[in-house]
Amino acid sequence: MTSPRGSSPAVPSTPPAGRLRRLGEWCARHAVLVIVVWLVALGALHALQNTFGGTYSDDFSLPGTQSYQGLQVLSADDPSVGGTGAQVVLHDAHGQLSSVQSQISQVTASLQKLPHVLSAQDPFPAPGAPPTGAVSADGQIAYISVRFSSNPTSFEHSYLDQVDSAVAPLRAAGIEVEYGGPLGELARPKAADLTSEAIGFAVAIVVLVVGFGSLIAAGLPLLTALISVIVGLSCLSLLAAAVTFASVAPTLATMIGLGVGIDYSLFLITRYRQLLMDGTAPARAAGLAVATSGRAVLVSGTTVIIALAGLYVSRISFIGNLGAAAAVTVVTAVIGAITLVPALLGLIGRRIDRFSLRTPVAEGGSVTGEAAQQGGWHRYAQRVERRPWWFLAAGVVVIGVLAIPLFSIRLGHIGDGADPTSFTDRRAYDLISTGFGPGANGPLTLVVDQSAVPSADRSALSSSVAKALTGVPGAASISPPKPTGNGDALLSTAISSGSPQAAVTTTLFNHLKDDVLPQAVTGTAARTYVTGTTAAQLDFLDLISARLPLIIAVVVALAFLIILIVFRGLLVAVKAAVLNLLSIAASYGVVVAVFQWGWGGPSLGVSGTVPIESYVPMMMFAIVFGLSMDYEVFLLSRVHEAWTRTQDSKGSVAHGLEITARVISCAALIMVSVFAAFILSTNIVVKMLGLGLAVSVLVDATIVRLLLVPAVMTLLGRRAWWLPRWLDRLLPHVDTEGEAELEHASG
Repeated sequence: MTSPRGSSPAVPSTPPAGRLRRLGEWCARHAVLVIVVWLVALGALHALQNTFGGTYSDDFSLPGTQSYQGLQVLSADDPSVGGTGAQVVLHDAHGQLSSVQSQISQVTASLQKLPHVLSAQDPFPAPGAPPTGAVSADGQIAYISVRFSSNPTSFEHSYLDQVDSAVAPLRAAGIEVEYGGPLGELARPKAADLTSEAIGFAVAIVVLVVGFGSLIAAGLPLLTALISVIVGLSCLSLLAAAVTFASVAPTLATMIGLGVGIDYSLFLITRYRQLLMDGTAPARAAGLAVATSGRAVLVSGTTVIIALAGLYVSRISFIGNLGAAAAVTVVTAVIGAITLVPALLGLIGRRIDRFSLRTPVAEGGSVTGEAAQQGGWHRYAQRVERRPWWFLAAGVVVIGVLAIPLFSIRLGHIGDGADPTSFTDRRAYDLISTGFGPGANGPLTLVVDQSAVPSADRSALSSSVAKALTGVPGAASISPPKPTGNGDALLSTAISSGSPQAAVTTTLFNHLKDDVLPQAVTGTAARTYVTGTTAAQLDFLDLISARLPLIIAVVVALAFLIILIVFRGLLVAVKAAVLNLLSIAASYGVVVAVFQWGWGGPSLGVSGTVPIESYVPMMMFAIVFGLSMDYEVFLLSRVHEAWTRTQDSKGSVAHGLEITARVISCAALIMVSVFAAFILSTNIVVKMLGLGLAVSVLVDATIVRLLLVPAVMTLLGRRAWWLPRWLDRLLPHVDTEGEAELEHASG
C-alpha cells in the first residue's frame, strides 16, 4: 500500500529487516555459542583493560585562546613559572608557622625534587628578600606554591604517596597540611559509583517485575545491559590509552549505557512476548522481534550516537571526547540488544513467564482499525482527541513553569568550595579564603610579552603597566609587574575580591584582558595575556557560550532529518524537534533552580549555591535530544503503522498510545531511576548530569509523550504526514519497525 498524498512506499523492495530477522533467529538457534562469545569478549577485554587501559584526566588545553598563548610565553621565558600551579596549604591553629620555618624549608626542598615539579616556592622569603604574600597576617596559615609540568589530575593516584612523604616532617610537627587546586583534585577519594549503580539496578528490578509480572523477563534487560556496559567500559579504557577522556567520562558512559541498554532490551522482550502470545515459535519470535523492535533500536541508537557526535562541532576535544565516551556504551548496548537478547530469548524460549507474579502483559495485539484494543490508554487518547487544546495548554504551562529558572542561568566552573569538607581540596580552599580572601583560590596571572620591545623602552613599559594596574575595580590586590626569566616577559598576579566562581572575578578577568592591559601597552609592540587555571576556565566558558548555539542547531537539524526520513512527515519532524526543545528547557530550569538558586542543593550534598558547570548544558542537550528519540521512534512508529494501514489519523494516535504507553512508562521509570541514583555521587558535575537527565526523561515520557504529542498529532490530523513529492524522492526510505517483514512472516 502506498503512503498518503501519493508519496513512495515507506518500505524498500529488499527490506534490511529480513537480514535482521535472520540475525535474530540465528542468535536464538545458536544461543550457547552467542552467549559464550559475549562472555569471552567480556573476560578478554577486561584483561586487556587491566594491562593496557589508560587513565582519565581533566588535563586539556585550549590552543588559540589567550590564556594558552600566555602560558606558552611564560614557559618559553622561564619554565619554572609555567605549567600548572597548585598549593600545599599549611595551618597551625595553636601558634605561628614561623616556629617551624626550618621544616617548611625542608619540605619545600623535598617537593622541588619530586617528578613533574618545575618549582616550589617557600612561603617564607630568604633574608633581605621581599615578602611572598603567602603567609597570612596572623601567621597561622601559609601555602607552598608548586608548579607542575602538567596537570596533576593526569598523574597516577600513587603520586600522592610521594607528596605525603615530602610533607611528613610538617605533619609530624603537628601542622595541618592540605592540598589545594589540581593536586587536591588528585587527592579526592576515587569516585565509586557502585552505590548509585546498585540503587538504579534495584529500582529497575522492581519496575520490571511490576511491569512484566515475571522474574525471568525482568532479569533479562538488566543482565544484557550490565554485560553491554562492562564491555563498553573496557573498550573505553583501552581507547583512553590513546585519547584523553575527562575523569567524568566513565561515569557518564555508565549512566547512558545502563539507561539505553535496559530500554533497548525491554523493547525487544516486550515484542517477543507478544509474538509468543500470538502463537509464534520462540526462535521465530526472537527473529521477528529483532526485525521489528530491533529495527527501532537501531534507529534510536543511531540517533543517540549522531547527537553525541554532534558535540565535536564545538571544536573542543574535551567536549567531543565526552560525547564519544558516552557513544561507546550506546554502541555496545545496541549490539547487545540485537545479538545477546535474542540468544537469551532462544535459550529461555517459552519459559520466560515461568516465574510469573501475575498475568503476563505484552505490548498489545495487531492493528485492526476500529477493532483495536479499547484499554485505558486508548480511552485516554480519545479524551485527548475530544479536547486537544486543553491538553496542549496544560502541557505547555507545566513545561513553561519548570523552564522559568533557565532565563537566569549563569554558566561557570564549580570550584573546590562546593566540595564536601571531607575533601582535602575543600579544606585547603577554606584555609586560603580565611587567610588571604576567597580570590586567592583563583589568582589571575598577568603576562606582558615584551620580547619585541627594545631594551631601552622596557622600563617605561613596566611603569605604564604598573600604573594601569593600580586601583582596578574588583581586585583585592595586584602585584607590581616584574621581569621574569630572561626578561622578555613581565609577570604580575591579580587577586579578585570574590571567589573564582563569582561574577566579580569574571568581570575582573574580562576588564584586565580587554581593557586594562591592552591600553597599558598601547603604542608598543608588547602583547598582553591573562592566564592561569582560573583564566583558562573563563576562556573555556567563553568558547562554550559562543559555540552552544551551533551545537543546538546541528543536533536539532540532524534529529529533524532523521525523523523526516523515518516517518515521511514534514510536520511530524518539526513537532519532534520543537517538543524535544521544550523538554530540555524544563530540565535546564530544574537544574538551575536546584544548584544555582540553591533549592534543595544542600540536601544533595552541595555546599551553597554554584554556577552551572559550563559544559553541562551542552552535554545534556546532546544526550537528552538523542535519548528522547527512543520514545519518539517507539511511539511514532506505532502511530505511523496504524496510519499507513487505516488512514485514520485520530485512531492511529489512540492505537499508538494504547500499545506503547505501558512500555514507555516502564522504560522511562527505569531510566529516571538509573540517572537519579547518580545524584548520590560525590562529583557535583555528575550530580548535575544525573538530575538533569532524570528530569528530562521524566518530562519527556510524561508531559511530552502523554500530553503534548497526542494533542499535537490530533490537531495536525492528516497534515502531520504530508511530505512534498520532490522531497520524498530525495529522501532515502527507512522501515522503522520492519512491519513489512512481520506481515510477510505472518502471511
